[in-house]
Amino acid sequence: MHILRFSKIISLAVFSASLFITSLANAALEIEISGGSAQQVPIAIVPFGQDGNGTNLSNIIAADLKRSGLFRVLETGGVVSRPTDIGQIKYAEWVALQAQAMAVGSVEALPGNRLKVTFQLADVLKQTQLAGMQYNIAPNQLRATAHKIADVIYQKLTGETGIFASRIAYINKSNGRYALQVADVDGENPLTMLSSKEPIISPAWSPDGSKIAYVSFEKKKPIIYVQSLSGQRSVLASFKGNNSAPAWSPDGSKLAIVLTHGANSQVYTINADGSGLQQITKSSAIDTEPTWSTDAKWIYFTSDRGGRPQIYKVSSSGGDAQRVTFEGAYNVSPRFSPDGKSLAMIRNDGGKFRVALQDLSSGQVQLLSEGSQDESPSFAPNGRVLLYATRSKGHGALAAVSSDGRVKQRLNESGGDIREPAWGPLIK
Repeated sequence: MHILRFSKIISLAVFSASLFITSLANAALEIEISGGSAQQVPIAIVPFGQDGNGTNLSNIIAADLKRSGLFRVLETGGVVSRPTDIGQIKYAEWVALQAQAMAVGSVEALPGNRLKVTFQLADVLKQTQLAGMQYNIAPNQLRATAHKIADVIYQKLTGETGIFASRIAYINKSNGRYALQVADVDGENPLTMLSSKEPIISPAWSPDGSKIAYVSFEKKKPIIYVQSLSGQRSVLASFKGNNSAPAWSPDGSKLAIVLTHGANSQVYTINADGSGLQQITKSSAIDTEPTWSTDAKWIYFTSDRGGRPQIYKVSSSGGDAQRVTFEGAYNVSPRFSPDGKSLAMIRNDGGKFRVALQDLSSGQVQLLSEGSQDESPSFAPNGRVLLYATRSKGHGALAAVSSDGRVKQRLNESGGDIREPAWGPLIK
């Protein structure tokens, strides 16, 4: 829910969790897709052979590729043959289906409750192998392996890094309790990192994906914690006043945070172990929502120092701030694209709060989302997709849009209310 008066932006960063109504518990998210690339690659994902796990594996791969909007996943039910190895492919059948690429594979049970997953990607027109992988996994790694295979296919056929083997974090409230949850990028395998009757807000992934920084009110005031995925956590900032809006530096050694222990909200940096606090902005304005440039030389932030909320930048060692956004009267929540060339933000577009993307070299701005209460944009690791929070039928939901605005997704959970998404890095 966006707040029109900028004096409440810090409330958005600190108190918005208290506005939630209901949310999912441990159910997976439902994904609706609209739009797509003008040139989609026709691909066949043949059900993997050997045992019942194979069909599930191929379905996950197909769903990943379809969600990207760059692939047209073909229906293979009318094809008689079911090759599990590239040497078994009768290419004429798949040419007739108009497939340009196809994936085949198998899942084989091994001693010690292990599985061997074999996968090959073929160019149907050239009748050549493009990729081949073999995995020795535990049964509970099957879904993660499917995401890795989808990433291989995506990279081979688009030349870009895949994002399916990554995770998302988000906040929800259920039965009077707030929860920080982490899930696969398709919404499956949700894991509750922390549950509390007090609000939890502002999750932020460490660059290596091993930790999440967040703000918790469990001590009756906003305190910043850092927690590993294994559950270990420590206090990062518990100064007088509000401690909010953590953002990791690109190398993970520091975080930018917002403190009010001096007066109004100002941006500081702090070492990841809680030492070395340094004030970065010094103004009589509200400075909040920091984010680092990809080269770590700058910290971008939201401020009302010009009278209305706009985005500024300051050297990461402190100094004079420079205004970045000039188009529009309200721009907040800056987030850098992974290549450092674009800046995502939330813009007030005629009373509707939407995700916008600004090219930093030209200054050109493109509106990407179509909601009226969109917030909290977060880039996918390859920069092609932005995840954000929106409203749907009176409830909070997550949505995603491609960086060119063509492919849109809505991640819903029946009756749920979800907020503050953060897209994590690729899993190594």
